[in-house]
Amino acid sequence: MSTEPTRTLPDGERTRVRRLPDRQVFDRTSLDAILDEALIAHVAYLDALPGGDEDDDIPLVLPFACARDGDTLLLHGSTGAGLLRACAAGTTISVEVTHLDALVVARSTFDHSMNYRSAVVIGVPEVVPDDEKAAALDVLVDHLLPGRSAEVRRPTRKELAATTVVRLSLATASVKVRAKGAATDPGDGEDRSVWAGILPLALVADAPVAEADVPDAVPVPPSVRAAAARE
Repeated sequence: MSTEPTRTLPDGERTRVRRLPDRQVFDRTSLDAILDEALIAHVAYLDALPGGDEDDDIPLVLPFACARDGDTLLLHGSTGAGLLRACAAGTTISVEVTHLDALVVARSTFDHSMNYRSAVVIGVPEVVPDDEKAAALDVLVDHLLPGRSAEVRRPTRKELAATTVVRLSLATASVKVRAKGAATDPGDGEDRSVWAGILPLALVADAPVAEADVPDAVPVPPSVRAAAARE
């Protein structure tokens, strides 16, 4: 279930940006925009070895498809996945998303940088109940390819039973953004004939490629065409 999100992000010890704090953004709409653009999130947790103690735990970071659903973030995978089993057991996770918007080209190696938008969400996820799982998977699929869930068959009971979906509250989250050119100082003595600026970057889809067993007469569906055309 989704509720209307708070429009301001928290400023607490867990979410405060300490390095270059002027880049922290507290507008909740910025968090939503970053997550809504994301196709992949990196999820960190401490993996406990069976029979070991806390000293044996190792930090792992794993990639997951993700989708924002109101004021929660959905993740899914196999019921046997260690991270999802840890989520079901009450483990705290940290989810990170970054969009790289440009390489910042400066006149010194020290001042080269990147323009980016990043978000971190921290918390203990909730396992989505069985009777809500199919709808949650629709949200995930339609986030990647809007409208795709209506073009394909419904998941079987066996497929649903083999899948775990979790949702993570966005209540504890932070956003950090850099969106400017190269750092310059009028008195730095650098040669202005040396080029400086930014190199914008973007994720762009190539032309869709059908599976070998798709008949030639079958057109590319609207969901794929729309995803290929989006900027």
